[in-house]
Amino acid sequence: MVEQYSDCDFETLLAKYDYNFKRGDIVKGVVCAYESDGAIVDIGSKCTAFVPSYEVSSDKKARVEDVLERNTEYEFLITQDCDENGRFTLSYKKVHLAHTWAELEKIKDADETIAVTVSQIVKGGLVVDVSGIQGFIPQGQLCARETICNPGDKIEVKILTLDKSQHNLILSNKKVFETNMAETRKNVFSQVEVGQVVKGEVVRITDFGAFVNVGGVDCLLPLSQISWKWVEHPTDLLKVGQEINVEIIDIDHDKQRISLSLKNTEPDPWIKAEEELKEGDVKEGIITRIKPFGAFVEVLPGVEALLPQSALAEYQNKTNSILNAGDKIDTKIIKFNPKDKRISLGLPTGDTPVE
Repeated sequence: MVEQYSDCDFETLLAKYDYNFKRGDIVKGVVCAYESDGAIVDIGSKCTAFVPSYEVSSDKKARVEDVLERNTEYEFLITQDCDENGRFTLSYKKVHLAHTWAELEKIKDADETIAVTVSQIVKGGLVVDVSGIQGFIPQGQLCARETICNPGDKIEVKILTLDKSQHNLILSNKKVFETNMAETRKNVFSQVEVGQVVKGEVVRITDFGAFVNVGGVDCLLPLSQISWKWVEHPTDLLKVGQEINVEIIDIDHDKQRISLSLKNTEPDPWIKAEEELKEGDVKEGIITRIKPFGAFVEVLPGVEALLPQSALAEYQNKTNSILNAGDKIDTKIIKFNPKDKRISLGLPTGDTPVE
C-alpha cells in the first residue's frame, strides 16, 4: 500500500530537508553516484550536490572513484550556491587541505617526523608532496644519502617553517637524521665499555686511520691500531664496506668519541717475542722501512726493532750494497725491553751464528 501525504505533510517533509545551506558552509554528505566529470553527493538538501573532478584531489591523475567511495560520508565545502539546475557545487579537496594544514601545524608544534613523496628534483633542492600540499626541501637540509633520489621516493622530514596563508611549507631531512643520530649515540654510549669487542663497518678511510661505524656511530680506528705490523696506509689492509671486529680502547663521553683497535683483537706478538728472544741473539729480519735515523727490521711477525743509521751504513759499506724495504738482513739484539715493546739492534760479529 502506497502511503499518501497531504499537501501540508509534503511541505513539512520538504522543510525537514531544507537546511538553508549556503556558499562557504562545511557540510557532510554521502557519495551517491559518479558522472564523467565528478560525483553526486547527498547532503540532505532538496537540492542535489555535485563535486567536480577538479575539486576532488590535488593530484590531477587521481580517479574520483578512488578518492570518494560510493555510499561513504565525507565533509565538503559548498563553493557555489544552488544554481538554476538545482545543484550545489562542492569541494572535497579544499576541506581535505584545510584538515591537512591543521594536522601539519600540530606535527610542527610537536616536532614530529613525517614521510613525504618526492615530486620533482629542482635546482636547490626537492619539491615534495605532503598529502596534497606542495613542500620544499632545500639542498642544505638534505642528508648526503638523500641527495640522490628519484620522483616517487619516500623521505622522512621535519617541518622547518609553515605558512598556511602563503601556502609555504619548508622541510628538513637533515633534522630527522640529527635527531635519530642523537638518540643512536645516546643508546650506543650507554652500552659500550672499554675492552669490549664489537663488530663494525669501515665507512671512511683517511691518512691517519679509518672510521668504523659501530651501531650507527662512526668511531676512529687510528693508523697505529690497525695492525701489529707496520702499515704505510690504511688502504693496505682495509677497504670501505668491510666488516671487522674491533676492540673499544677509549670512550670520551664529553666529546662523544670512541677510539678502536683492530690489532688488539689479534694475539700480541710481543708476548711470543718475550718468550723467544733475548739480548745477544742473532736474528734474520726483514727491513720494513728506512728512516734518516736507521732502519726498522721485523725480527718476528709483528715485532719490529731498530737498527741505527751507523750500523746500517756500516753494513752497506761492507757489502757494497744499498738496502731497501723488503730486504733481509742479519742483526744482533743489543737491548730488549719487552715492557715498552722496544728492541735495539746491531750487526753480528763474523763468528756469531744466525738463529
